[in-house]
Amino acid sequence: METETIGEAPVSLKNVKHVILILSGKGGVGKSSVTTQTAISLVNKGFNVGVLDIDLTGPSLPRMFGVEDKQVFQSTAGWVPVKVYEGKKQEDSKKGNLSLMSLGFLIGNRNSSVVWRGPKKTAMIRQFLKDVVWGGGDDKHLDYLLIDTPPGTSDEHIAIAEELRWAQPIDGAIIVTTPQQVATADVRKEINFCKKVNFGILGVIENMSGFICPYCSECTSIFSSGGGKTLCESLDLTFLGNLPIDPTFVELIETQNDKSKGENKSLVDLYDDSPLKPVMNEVVEKILAKNYPSRI
Repeated sequence: METETIGEAPVSLKNVKHVILILSGKGGVGKSSVTTQTAISLVNKGFNVGVLDIDLTGPSLPRMFGVEDKQVFQSTAGWVPVKVYEGKKQEDSKKGNLSLMSLGFLIGNRNSSVVWRGPKKTAMIRQFLKDVVWGGGDDKHLDYLLIDTPPGTSDEHIAIAEELRWAQPIDGAIIVTTPQQVATADVRKEINFCKKVNFGILGVIENMSGFICPYCSECTSIFSSGGGKTLCESLDLTFLGNLPIDPTFVELIETQNDKSKGENKSLVDLYDDSPLKPVMNEVVEKILAKNYPSRI
């Protein structure tokens, strides 16, 4: 396994062009859902994407992507992430590849809880950032690495900041909030954290901004709306967009690869028919328009 010295970027990121963190000021705002849809939207545009799930107490992304039964393997270079989708190998496909690394692959049972003190959590995060083999092989490189983080500003975030400070330039962070004032108040703390550790802020997504009726497709603002946009205006940040609640997206997650229900498609393919796809495409286009330089 390759090693790095203090002051050098993690070797695992040597084939990664862009790094984006997904942060939230509090739990329950749908950060993992935003991470999932951002990854799929980038894959649909032909990019090779990796997702690193370091929300240690709630590693939900293996289930979101329908790969809970997959295993992580150890190579001489480090952990090999799970292949979620291989668009490059499909005939006439213009989609990219998608891979995932998560603690969920290592704990075995979705009902198992992670009861660790701070030092063990930070040690695991450092290992995830240093010892996962992104890019190389058939992928050759990774266009985007999305890092799904725990909510708040804790020991884990400090460990992330300490490791990534040597990996500059990184694109920055997407901040996820919900419309209510209690959520936007916590987001202000997350934004202050980003400034203290020199993470750029790509913008803010207001998640759960309305509810799409599965019968008439009308969107109702059940949690009010506009909190995220108002926050961005007051702090001079980019407002990336409103993402409503869509019950059909949950159905896609639960029915993907379900042969018993006559469905044998991955979430990436099923998302093509989701009402959220055009909404999320606009969000991703705003991020891509920033045109940050590649790390490699």
